[in-house]
Amino acid sequence: MTKPMQGLSNQALLNQTLSNASGLSEKGLRLSTADITLRERREWLQDMICQEYTRVKVSPPTVGNLFNETTFYTWENLRLSVIHSNGLTIERLTAEPYKESQDNYLAVILLSGSYLLEQNGREVFLQPGDMTLYDATRPHRIHSTSGFSKLLVSVPRNMMRDRMAGVEQCTALQVSGKMGVGAVATQFIQSAAKQAEHMASPTFYALSEPSLDLLTLALQSVRPQQFNLSRSRSISLRRVKDFVDHHLTNALLDTAMIVAGTGFSARYINDLFKDQDCSLMRYVWASRLDKCRKEMLTASQHSISYIAFKWGFNDLSHFSRAFKQRFGVCPTDLKHACLYQPLPLKGQNNGEICIKSLSHDQNSG
Repeated sequence: MTKPMQGLSNQALLNQTLSNASGLSEKGLRLSTADITLRERREWLQDMICQEYTRVKVSPPTVGNLFNETTFYTWENLRLSVIHSNGLTIERLTAEPYKESQDNYLAVILLSGSYLLEQNGREVFLQPGDMTLYDATRPHRIHSTSGFSKLLVSVPRNMMRDRMAGVEQCTALQVSGKMGVGAVATQFIQSAAKQAEHMASPTFYALSEPSLDLLTLALQSVRPQQFNLSRSRSISLRRVKDFVDHHLTNALLDTAMIVAGTGFSARYINDLFKDQDCSLMRYVWASRLDKCRKEMLTASQHSISYIAFKWGFNDLSHFSRAFKQRFGVCPTDLKHACLYQPLPLKGQNNGEICIKSLSHDQNSG
């Protein structure tokens, strides 16, 4: 364990912990209040949660010292966190997320202890093995008197909405882990978490998709029968996105091809994407950029031009500008950084780990 750090600001403490965290493994990054002096723990933990999840206020336990240990795992497009904590209260403040990557739904699987979640006028008391969901961007309150251990699966909002109509109606509802699809889902995700350190990263990443499928099925089992979103529109949007995803490598993919392939009109398709503050071709470009980034993060030996042309780009200058605008770093620098750090250690979206590592190198140079 590292020696508690003194004489630093809370943000400096967090940054130093991020760069010198003990318990670092091939895939997971452990952050613990045990590495922080007692008087700094509350503010440090609050800063950590604000940076990694959402803006909150942390209240320590009335009896005993504050303790929290979190291990982060990148899990393809998701993030898996293993959290052990003494009793505390966490309240979501009325402010926007710090960054776009925090616009997530968070699925909680309680492993042990007591746990209360409040959101949208509902409250749920979890028993070990149970699961619930909450919206990280909306006001919520988490309270535990005796401490707890839990798994936390971070799912980007758009990904969750694509899979399940009415997901916003499913927050703060109890999914039993004792029987049915809830038991299957929670036990599968728990097994993946337990074996994370004993699997090759590609194998561990491959488990994220079936885990999300099971999580979705479990939430559907408790979804209210009446919800506001149109299920037919959700299915239509999923159909369009599936067609796009299967044809991203085709440089000729355009609105006309998608209209012909799905049977929907261009006006209807763009109306579907308007619900997500997007447009059809913006989605195509963003998906291609995400595929290029993903391939670079695997330390691919292919050249940047090969990767860009493979995923449907035909103008390297435009590709480089669009890539930097979306991810904050040019593709050449990201690919170079990831050759020396092929697997991100934290589960942040949009390549933030390699970007942070690159920025750190540039600032220290």
